[in-house]
Amino acid sequence: MLAATDYQQGLLDVPTLVFVAVCIVGFLGLLLITTWLQQRDVRALAWWGSAYLIGAAAIALWGAPDPWFKLPPDIAEAMIFIACGMIWSGVRLFHGWPLWPLAALSGAALWLMLCQLEGLETGTQARIGLGAAVIGIYGVFIAFELLRERRKAFYSRTAAVLVPCLYAAMFMVPIGMRTFAPDVFAAHWVTVFALASIVYALGTAYIVLVMVKDSHVQFYRKAATTDALTGLLNRRAFIDTATKMQAAQGARGEPVTLLMFDLDHFKSVNDRFGHATGDSVLKVFAQTALGSVRGTDIVARLGGEEFVAMVPEHMDGARHVAERLRAAYEIAGLMVDDIAVGSTVSIGMATSYKAVPDLDALLLRADEALYLAKREGRNRYRCAEEEPDAAQARALAGEREKPGTALRRFIARRPKSAAAAAATR
Repeated sequence: MLAATDYQQGLLDVPTLVFVAVCIVGFLGLLLITTWLQQRDVRALAWWGSAYLIGAAAIALWGAPDPWFKLPPDIAEAMIFIACGMIWSGVRLFHGWPLWPLAALSGAALWLMLCQLEGLETGTQARIGLGAAVIGIYGVFIAFELLRERRKAFYSRTAAVLVPCLYAAMFMVPIGMRTFAPDVFAAHWVTVFALASIVYALGTAYIVLVMVKDSHVQFYRKAATTDALTGLLNRRAFIDTATKMQAAQGARGEPVTLLMFDLDHFKSVNDRFGHATGDSVLKVFAQTALGSVRGTDIVARLGGEEFVAMVPEHMDGARHVAERLRAAYEIAGLMVDDIAVGSTVSIGMATSYKAVPDLDALLLRADEALYLAKREGRNRYRCAEEEPDAAQARALAGEREKPGTALRRFIARRPKSAAAAAATR
């Protein structure tokens, strides 16, 4: 290990390495600032770019052999903590959460105060451990913010794993050297720190740019699949998603139930109270629908005052969903924008056990049930007639839901032992 380190020392001139680290970190900071100037809507880029520039200045003050002006080492170290706090703040800002400037600066302030205590002089083990603890806390905060906003996009999973690893590589390696190889640490800690800084800066900048790119992809994807007024899925997205659900359920012989919703007397609401109130009524229903279904259910707006949902349930289970939503909206629709609107909803439902390539037949059956609910007085739900062979499919599905059925099928499929086979003959 010592020989390898000496060989590295011969190849890498420490002042040159520090200069390269400062240039790379500073260049990446300017790159992020420039990107922010081109995409002003992503304000987090400005925070991240500024953090990089502050970090580059801190490395220059800390590692340069003969700086133009000298400052106490506490200042350079506090600047690194400020940079960490700004990166954390940028992550919060990127995900739309409020900034906490005092928390971002608290690490630097705490460092400046504690460094005045006896036993925390420059180079002591306690001082190094304290610095690692402060930076580690910021690393945990960043990882937490990324995990809290964890979505299906690739960047969240990657960033949530790589950010803590990069923090560890940057700061824990020198601490380990200081603990287990103090002689090597004394001779080469600046080299290790500069190399780790370069790795951290490059890796984090890559993650940041991927996050920004993915956020734009998610934005345009959402715009293409989401109804702009209500935030629900639009018709095309619902057809795609619901068709996949029906195919998956039908392949297992399990049901789906489609619920069609139509707001009662919606044209009258627009005529009496105006289109702005009508839009508010649509938003209220959308929020009520989202609050009345589960995460596995699909809800969308087909257009106008027509909405639709698909639940992986048989008709009895879907009735509970329909009645819960109807009752909740009967209350929510009483007052909209401080206006006594009294809006209600009619619901038509149809169940299918078949894996079919489209939803046309299911939509038609649910639509017929919806108009039956309208004719019978509105503010109610009605169920379509069962499709052919539904009774047999329902019986098979019910059998699968019985406790112990899956275990009995598993035992029945197991090959019998020779003794058991002989006993049955």
